[in-house]
Amino acid sequence: MRVSQTQIEKDFIRIKLALTNHISGASISTIEEALNYSIEQRTLLRRLTKLVGLEQVRASGQNKGKLYYPVLIAQEENNTEAWINDDLVPLTQAAAAVKKILSQPVAKRTAVRYNFDFLISYRPNIDSYLNEEEKEKLAVLGKTKGADEPAGTYAKEIFQRLLIDLSWNSSRLEGNTYSLLETQRLLSMGQSAKGKTAEEAQMILNHKEAIEFIIQSAEDVGFNRYSILGLHALLSNNLLPDSTASGSIRKISVGIGRSVYLPLEIPQQIEEMFNLMLEKADQIENPFEQAFFISVHLTYLQPFEDVNKRVSRLAANIPLIKHNLSPLSFVDVPKDIYTLGLLGVYELNRIEILKDVFIWAYGRSAIRYAALRQTLGSPDPFVMKYRQEIKSLVTNIILNALSYEEAILKIKQDSKNLPSIHQYRFIEIVDTALMNMHEGNIAQYFIRPSQFLAWKEKWD
Repeated sequence: MRVSQTQIEKDFIRIKLALTNHISGASISTIEEALNYSIEQRTLLRRLTKLVGLEQVRASGQNKGKLYYPVLIAQEENNTEAWINDDLVPLTQAAAAVKKILSQPVAKRTAVRYNFDFLISYRPNIDSYLNEEEKEKLAVLGKTKGADEPAGTYAKEIFQRLLIDLSWNSSRLEGNTYSLLETQRLLSMGQSAKGKTAEEAQMILNHKEAIEFIIQSAEDVGFNRYSILGLHALLSNNLLPDSTASGSIRKISVGIGRSVYLPLEIPQQIEEMFNLMLEKADQIENPFEQAFFISVHLTYLQPFEDVNKRVSRLAANIPLIKHNLSPLSFVDVPKDIYTLGLLGVYELNRIEILKDVFIWAYGRSAIRYAALRQTLGSPDPFVMKYRQEIKSLVTNIILNALSYEEAILKIKQDSKNLPSIHQYRFIEIVDTALMNMHEGNIAQYFIRPSQFLAWKEKWD
């Protein structure tokens, strides 16, 4: 039976993803096991041979001792557009071209108004912002063991971790200065961090309620007025000058900081486009296309007086949670490149940067929640680079039984020994290590149970 080219391409994607967990090399039997779906070994060997020929996989050794390695420099499907490394998030050449346009000073960019045709011309399930390879890649990344369970089952299983991650990262992208540890303490114990504003605490607590709303109502929530207006009401609670604006389509003009984009001003037009946006989003069959579509158009329309980006980030999780896919918590997403992606949509109706960020961010989030799957998770180069500093600091905090407040100060102090661009990430990794510390992993830090219990008692 002849195999379609589409099936072969899907096999290629799955093989390359399976190899990301084996940078030291994997045998064909190891790859076969990691793929987690039925494929004859002869077929797998042909696919690997082809990928080696395309230089998308490396190989060494002979016969039974042959090992295969991932190629860490990703390329576009046509093998002509190399990815350009933009600090942390890789950008395709198309996205880099958009970035170049947006790098001009605001004064040199031409003011633009809302483009009705950008939304009106989109035909659900005919047009698509994500191509088939991208959808397949995201599907492989996001697959969980709960696919056939009731909507929201997987999100409930990882609820506590998701609650902290998504609340913190979404707030962080708004400029919130709470650390990951401070966010955990606020959500679990209701303790506001010292030296932080009430608005920052309110923002994070609002995220908690909005996330709970999506997960608890997973069967019913969707791209409808009730769900999206409800998300806005929860996320904007006690944060808007006019409390009646929470959960309401705006009736005033808004502007976008550091942008020449001018959103719609007429309330009736905003209402019409809001309803059309929801109608089209609801018709989209692919959950990843749904998630990205709402990420693009909700922020572009700016239907609310404020909190539009926060609504879009949580709304993007609606189809993922409903289909028991790994959620999108925006782990590690740099604020500058995320903002640049939105500017591309605002001013040029170009989605390339935002799409690169979306796909990269989803991969990072999926790895975060891959405890039930073994095919993902390559070593983090940052952790490898600062392994000794991280281990030393975590060990110091536990051996000296530092309290929560003392640890926060110590982490911030030690982070200043690193280059400024690495300090934020260093703090997050140490925070995460402390949050995940338990009796089963303390040996990694050569900590005895008695030392751990002494620290834990003071910490809690």
